[in-house]
Amino acid sequence: MSRRYFGTDGIRGLVGEPPITPDFMVRLGYAAGEVLVRRAQLSPGLRPAVLIGKDTRVSGYMLEASLEAGFAAAGVDVMLSGPMPTPAVAYLTRALRLQAGVVISASHNPYPDNGIKFFSGDGNKLADAVEAEIEAQLEQPMRCRASAQLGKARRIDDAAGRYIEFCKSTFPNKRDLRGLKIVVDCANGAAYHIAPHVFHELGADVVAIGVNPDGFNINDLVGATSPESLQLAVKQHKADLGIALDGDGDRLVMVDERGLIYDGDQLLYVIARMRAANGVVPGVVGTLMSNLALQRALEDEGIAFARARVGDRYVLELLHEKGWQLGGENSGHIICLEKHTTGDALVSALQVLTAVQESGTKLAELCRKLTLYPQKLVNVRISKGFDWEANAAVGKAKDAAERELGRAGRVLLRPSGTEPVLRVMVEGEDGAKVNALAAMLAEQVRLAAA
Repeated sequence: MSRRYFGTDGIRGLVGEPPITPDFMVRLGYAAGEVLVRRAQLSPGLRPAVLIGKDTRVSGYMLEASLEAGFAAAGVDVMLSGPMPTPAVAYLTRALRLQAGVVISASHNPYPDNGIKFFSGDGNKLADAVEAEIEAQLEQPMRCRASAQLGKARRIDDAAGRYIEFCKSTFPNKRDLRGLKIVVDCANGAAYHIAPHVFHELGADVVAIGVNPDGFNINDLVGATSPESLQLAVKQHKADLGIALDGDGDRLVMVDERGLIYDGDQLLYVIARMRAANGVVPGVVGTLMSNLALQRALEDEGIAFARARVGDRYVLELLHEKGWQLGGENSGHIICLEKHTTGDALVSALQVLTAVQESGTKLAELCRKLTLYPQKLVNVRISKGFDWEANAAVGKAKDAAERELGRAGRVLLRPSGTEPVLRVMVEGEDGAKVNALAAMLAEQVRLAAA
């Protein structure tokens, strides 16, 4: 069954345009509430309860109030945490024994966008079947429970403190961060009042940037998608390391003392090698976009590697299928399943710091055996009905590019899940050849789609 609203990571769009409007959010809260009421295994007279967290976008106030009204109309109690990272909502939903968690966030997107993500009561992404049931309920008329059955709402005042303690608990008890100077960039997002405390309370000398949200500056030239600010701050403050999160706190990028950037592939490699040294990593899940050099470097270490579709929910699905614990994306989503049920930038950063401390070396040395291949990505706009897979000219160009690269690279054509573009990706050992082949292939797609 095709989805009308839910994408690979919830519902997302431009605020003020359907479905990111207050009237739709009331209906969404009601529909999700109706599904929860039907599915809840509670004693008679007890209402299901959900947690709603959000990032720092100005539109979060409006969408939070609308969702709250919808849930209450369906007879569901609501707990409000205020600004809270996505992984924090997943953790708190599970810790508080609630029936669901809701995050109002558009992650790394600019402030005019917003979105909704759902977690089940066990802290996992909502199952496809439940999302389908919510979509079906959205097509039904909205009603309202009798006054005696309406849901209530209250704020959780200690949500930030609970999550800070959880993050700290994932770091080895025998270790601390004393002697390390760390710049922490919170992207003016949901972790602005949390991330600096985590590292400070573990003993680090913390310099915090991107911690002054005003509703409009989330991800604006700061955070994991703009690491240049972190590079400058690390050099300015002569720090040992820099840590950048995105707007909802589930994406991680790091910078070393020289200002060099380490992406999700490199950080995943560092964590995997540490676990391999301790004999606890049978395999790692990446995505179709994970660098080929990462796959080969892991296999050289005797670590199996598998690729999932792009999106952390697909990484999670493959991890569960294989019974593995570690996976991630080059964008910086890293999942450590024995620590948390979802990707968490703070937990992942603490895993990298554990590897640094256990090895007694620096990030550059830990990544010495991994040299990422040049990778060129071109987005080509296509018409809605264009069947690129069946197009002979595109297929011929792709085959020619793959022959020229041989084992020294690969080609990936992938349609976007959110916009009418075909993503053309070429990577390989020779950067000039990669750029030339990507340009050739992209032009062939444009001609064929015209």
